[in-house]
Amino acid sequence: MPKIGNIQLPDFPLLLAPMEDVSDPPFRALCKEQGADVVFTEFISSEGLIRDAAKSVMKLDIYEKERPVGIQIFGAVLESMLRSVEIVEASGPDMIDINFGCPVKKVVSKGAGAGILKDIDLMVSLTEAMVKHTKLPITVKTRLGWDHDSIKIMEVAERLQDVGCQALSIHGRTRAQMYKGDADWKPIADVKNNPRMHIPIFGNGDVDTPEKAMEMRDKYGLDGAMIGRASIGYPWFFKEVKHYFKTGEQLPPPTMAERVYAAKRHLQMAIDWKGETLGVFETRRHYTNYFKGIPNFKEYRMKMVTSDDSTSVFEAFDEVLEIFGDYEFA
Repeated sequence: MPKIGNIQLPDFPLLLAPMEDVSDPPFRALCKEQGADVVFTEFISSEGLIRDAAKSVMKLDIYEKERPVGIQIFGAVLESMLRSVEIVEASGPDMIDINFGCPVKKVVSKGAGAGILKDIDLMVSLTEAMVKHTKLPITVKTRLGWDHDSIKIMEVAERLQDVGCQALSIHGRTRAQMYKGDADWKPIADVKNNPRMHIPIFGNGDVDTPEKAMEMRDKYGLDGAMIGRASIGYPWFFKEVKHYFKTGEQLPPPTMAERVYAAKRHLQMAIDWKGETLGVFETRRHYTNYFKGIPNFKEYRMKMVTSDDSTSVFEAFDEVLEIFGDYEFA
């Protein structure tokens, strides 16, 4: 069974991916309850942390019930990254994850995230310096390469391991692909099967059914799966995968009552954590998936995603349960 530093994980753990404005404490709590084995914070700017930017600092909030939890940071300036490690340590996470994979332009343009795939030497030197600067396990999330012609993930994996990286999560696309096309898991399997490698190798990208999770485990032999988009508005995905692993059968989808209850809890926890305005706004992206597939639902979905006050959203939840309470999800 895989270990990250001294943290023992179950066989083929399921990890909640770090996602901007998604994997906050309320959502992490829901995913943890549904079977996520490791959760990660939203990615946090090292520059924002050292400037004491409110939004970055707020993302450091972690809670005992979600352990093991990793705080993910990104940046490309050594001094800032080392200072941010010190700030992150004070929050008491179980590990620190470095984002060397985010493909969005505002991150890449600063040489951070997937932008650092153009400078593997810098990626390795930053990782080595951070490993030496903390007693916490340092892990890395990255992509196959910058583009199809510069895939060097085998070299990257070996060098990161050599400087002390404790686990590696690899998204099966290049930066040039963004989120288009299919994720390619074979290069990730090649890294895992490299006899030089001994740290856990987790796969990421397109794990959106229990069958795909099993394929990642059984066909590609990876140590675990990092789940991203499939979990947005659907924290039950982790439970469904584990049930499938155990029984070979699909778990019935959550009922309308279960979905409404989860959506209400999600919104209330978000309000409690970040206040009414942000809580209402940043929970909107989940509602489409909470209630996906219901016919003639547009009116209620629009109310959920356009209302600026929580009272209206909670009323919409109650209306949905009253009107669609008997709807059976496929």
